Amino acid sequence: MEMVEEEVSNKQIILKDLQEAQKRIKIKKLPQVLVNHLKRFKYVEQLGRNKKLSYCIVFPLELKLSNTMEDVGSEYSLFAVVVHVESGPNHGHYVSLMKSHDHWLFFDDEDVEMIDESAI
Repeated sequence: MEMVEEEVSNKQIILKDLQEAQKRIKIKKLPQVLVNHLKRFKYVEQLGRNKKLSYCIVFPLELKLSNTMEDVGSEYSLFAVVVHVESGPNHGHYVSLMKSHDHWLFFDDEDVEMIDESAI
């Protein structure tokens, strides 16, 4: 269930003239494990297909959330990442990184190697 607060006053419904508005979502209860999926593909109408976004996404190793119904925050520690490599959405390869016993591991099919946290 999601509670949505929306500033309807910015929408001119009678005139059918839409203005910029804000939408806010509050999480009722935070999960023990938080999974985020960052969409890396965008549909390009001129091409008639999806295209992979090529910019780098920077993310924290620690994430603090406080926007909950109970206003009780929670802190999450990153422990795994799945990455799509190659250029297109219809082909490619997935690799993963996982934290185990305070060490980061890089998995590429049967190859596993230890990597420095700064490489994440």
